[in-house]
Amino acid sequence: MGAPPLFLVQGTLDLLVLRALASGAMHGYGIATKVRERTGGVLSIEDAALYQSLHRLDRQGLVDAEWGPSENNRRARFYTLTAAGRKRLREETANWRRYSRAVEAVLQDA
Repeated sequence: MGAPPLFLVQGTLDLLVLRALASGAMHGYGIATKVRERTGGVLSIEDAALYQSLHRLDRQGLVDAEWGPSENNRRARFYTLTAAGRKRLREETANWRRYSRAVEAVLQDA
C-alpha cells in the first residue's frame, strides 16, 4: 500500500491547472485526472479547490470557458488558456523552478 496523496503547497494549484490546460481544452474532471496521473497519484486535487481555481483564473482572464459535450455526452464546461494564461504559465513555471532549486539546495546534505 502506497503513501497517501500529498496536500498541495499554497499557491501551486493555479500553476498546475494552467499547466494541465497547456495541451488543450479540458473540463474540470479531466484536469484533476491529468494532475493525478502525471504525478502517479502523489497529488490529488479536491473538487472544490479545483473549481475555485478555475473561477479565479477565469476572472483574471487567464482561461476562457465554454459549455460543450463531455466524453460521455454530458454537458461540461471546457477551459482553455488565453494568451495571458500562457504568459502567466511561463512566468510561474520559471518562478517555481527557481524556488524548488533554492529549497533543494537547503535540504541537500552538506
